[in-house]
Amino acid sequence: MYNSPKDHYFGRNLDYEIAYGQKVVITPRNYEFKFTELPTQKVHYAMIGVADVAENTPLYCDAINEKGLGIAGLSFAGSGKYFPVIKDKKNIASFEFISYLLATYETVDQVKDGLANANITDVSFEKEMPTAELHWLVGDKTGKSIVVGTDEKGLHIYDNPVNALTNAPLFPEQLTNLANYAAVVPGEPDNNFLPGVDLKLYSRSLGTHHLPGGMDSESRFIKVCFALNHASKGKDEVENVTNFFHILQAVEQAKGMDQVGPNSYEYTMYTSCMNLDQGILYFNCYDDSRISAVNMNKENLNSSDLFVYDLFKKQEINFIN
Repeated sequence: MYNSPKDHYFGRNLDYEIAYGQKVVITPRNYEFKFTELPTQKVHYAMIGVADVAENTPLYCDAINEKGLGIAGLSFAGSGKYFPVIKDKKNIASFEFISYLLATYETVDQVKDGLANANITDVSFEKEMPTAELHWLVGDKTGKSIVVGTDEKGLHIYDNPVNALTNAPLFPEQLTNLANYAAVVPGEPDNNFLPGVDLKLYSRSLGTHHLPGGMDSESRFIKVCFALNHASKGKDEVENVTNFFHILQAVEQAKGMDQVGPNSYEYTMYTSCMNLDQGILYFNCYDDSRISAVNMNKENLNSSDLFVYDLFKKQEINFIN
């Protein structure tokens, strides 16, 4: 999350090795959500985000609703765990987690209250579509955010003072690890190592020398926290959106940098940036670095039909001579 003096922005990099045909999807207020264990919702808040649409059902990767609440699901493989349906609990299927919360709640505080007796179930959307182990970043237009995750000990909700999230390890461990980088500063460092000795600073930005640069989740968490919390605030929408994309570019993955199998590489498939105050989704993708935008308020939000737009496009180079 990136908070400017005027508006608040929510988004993510989606890093993976396989695309599932994701689209930009607006779910209007009168689309009927038939949840697995929860009551059907015929009327709810409208939302916009990136989703795989299967059987006319939006399976959101990340999205915001018209009230300024945003949620993104990030891989938590190896650490996450879902459970069977538990009687007397609010049972939420993992693939419905984003849709249900955005349909129902307006703020982070309401989400915290709404999940007080919740259980994230291990029910999959289809038998041939196994559940993805995820945890979720949840934020709203007050600038507040939380992390929601479920492991072998059950459901956890963590306040998120850094407004960022990657993958494993557990979020409290990620926060604790940040202390190892407390001395990192933008620009030139103070010479506390050898006071009185004239150390020659051979490069600009030596204060960032110990920032990690790996593609692992812990390294990316440290670097995005640094980039986010030192980023300048823009004077207008274009500058804020530009800043947001540059923050996430600091931790994007190019093909070939993160090998996950023989001739298989995880890479940044797309970057999303959503204005929580205005309901606009900005995005670009690996093969098209131009920023495109969809404004949910330009569609009929009282409709019952999904609005679907292409996400992945081919790069176009603008020759100027």
